[in-house]
Amino acid sequence: MRVVLLESLGCSPELLETNKKQLAEKGCELIAYEKTGDIATLKSEVADADAMMLANMHLPAEVLASAKNVKFINVAFTGVDHIPMADARERKITVSNASGYADQAVAELCISFMIQLLRDLPKADQRTRSGETKVGLRANLLQGKTVGLIGAGVIGKRLAALLKAFGAKVVAHNRHPVNDPNIDENLSLDDLLRVSDIVSIHTPLTPETKGMIGEKELKKMKKGALLINTARGPVVDNRALADALTNDVIAGAAIDVFDMEPPLPADYPLLHAKNLILSPHLAFYSDESLEKRAEIAFDNLNAWLEGKPKNVVG
Repeated sequence: MRVVLLESLGCSPELLETNKKQLAEKGCELIAYEKTGDIATLKSEVADADAMMLANMHLPAEVLASAKNVKFINVAFTGVDHIPMADARERKITVSNASGYADQAVAELCISFMIQLLRDLPKADQRTRSGETKVGLRANLLQGKTVGLIGAGVIGKRLAALLKAFGAKVVAHNRHPVNDPNIDENLSLDDLLRVSDIVSIHTPLTPETKGMIGEKELKKMKKGALLINTARGPVVDNRALADALTNDVIAGAAIDVFDMEPPLPADYPLLHAKNLILSPHLAFYSDESLEKRAEIAFDNLNAWLEGKPKNVVG
């Protein structure tokens, strides 16, 4: 049995080596490669593989097509929109993900974004460095604010619990109404946008959610509202968001995900918008999360080897 790891899992070398040895005892060879976008190289790496492991790197359909023996794709990530899932289903390839590894990391970063925006911390940093004062900076508390969650799955619920500790009201728009002690009300998307002081997105990317926050939706938000996106970039029309920020349609935003993976080109619209915090797709990224992610991924691999796959998606 040959398993190829197509990119680093970011875990400790000790964890990787321990699992590699345990797999070898089961007659399973784990081969780790450096991440590459070169199609020819990828085709060579997966040519004789029975299973492949990767995190959030894009897996081209032509690379999967060349992997004639692959029966299992082990995704060390939550989303699988970077995997050619239709092709995998057609070939009856089992796909598992590592959902849950970064719930706390994402929720904590969302809280950080909210507080930074509410207290104008990016501007405060710039002013301090240039010898200016705090006069005129935004100065608001998270306590007492209404936070609307678009998507109330595991991450949304974890964030709701943290928001309650700060004294916020939490409302949610979910595909199915959510019964959770930390969510005060389930609302339609229009009503959520209308009443929320902060909107935080936690929905997967699907044909239904792509572009769900565009010019029309941004205009329904309060003028002083904030938008947080740590979910999937294409859920938000980022050009419309840049225009909304520039024209003071909403007061600010924090964006961790885009319709492409960073680095972003110099002419990317959000790079030139105001009242905006940008981060290079790192909401999931913490030492603790990456270690947990690798543990889940190897657990998925062992479960599949034993004929009892878990965390199956698609």
